[in-house]
Amino acid sequence: EHLKAFDREVNAFVDYMFGPRDARVRGWFLLDSYLPTFFLTGAYLLCIWLGNKFMKDRPPFSLRAHLIVYNLGITLLSLYMLIELILATREGGYNLQCQNLHSAGEADIRVAKVLWWYYFSKVIEFMDTIFFVLRKKSSQITFLHVYHHATMFNIWWCVLNWIPCGQSFFGPTLNSFIHVLMYSYYGLSVIPSMRKYLWWKKYLTQAQLIQFLLTIVHTLSAAVKPCGFPFGCLMFQSSYMATLVILFINFYIKTYRKAPSRMAIKEPPVTTEIKNGFHKDYFAAANGFLNNKKAQ
Repeated sequence: EHLKAFDREVNAFVDYMFGPRDARVRGWFLLDSYLPTFFLTGAYLLCIWLGNKFMKDRPPFSLRAHLIVYNLGITLLSLYMLIELILATREGGYNLQCQNLHSAGEADIRVAKVLWWYYFSKVIEFMDTIFFVLRKKSSQITFLHVYHHATMFNIWWCVLNWIPCGQSFFGPTLNSFIHVLMYSYYGLSVIPSMRKYLWWKKYLTQAQLIQFLLTIVHTLSAAVKPCGFPFGCLMFQSSYMATLVILFINFYIKTYRKAPSRMAIKEPPVTTEIKNGFHKDYFAAANGFLNNKKAQ
């Protein structure tokens, strides 16, 4: 009873903040109450913290077969969403510059159904981080990574409840295309024989940045020439995408533009090979000394 009362209070507050929800999505899985989304996000963050503690003194898991299946599954789901969004928006005659929430009839419902899968895919993608934890890839668990995963799931709960179609279609369409490329890359990178062909990781990051910039431009175009889509939602989406642009640019500079230090260039690599109780550099030095003696 206490949980039910808390649930009512939370949802009443959310409704007070954002106004009446879209009746077309009432009763859809996970949408009527905010608590499941909130608790799943909390569980995600807790798993990162506890998982890192659990793995601290343990060897990393390989998980090669799991990763191949997982990445293939996300790739296929992203491909489905991409194709279905293109077909649904064409059926509804969506205006690329600005599209309202109610003019396309059944096509709006079709778009909303795809966007529900997009929302649900964000909780599936929490596994990206869990796999990093289990494989002890701590360098991959950056603020950008966790911020992006945690916020997207919550933001899309709001999107599905208040703006589940119309102008909301554009970002997921681009993102689904990027995810087809990205999860294909991740899946192939698990296979050692394929790694020599994966030269395009840098361009994936560039494509993600272009995606965010295009989404901002598309969102602001509806603010400049409105069509009835809520103005506050447009401003929020633009602001959120701007944070991703800043964080991704920072990530890109650190990852691909970091020049090697002078010390790293001048100093020879440290070797660790031991032979007959002596370091191999000892033998190189000894041979050089003997050769000099002979020359003299």
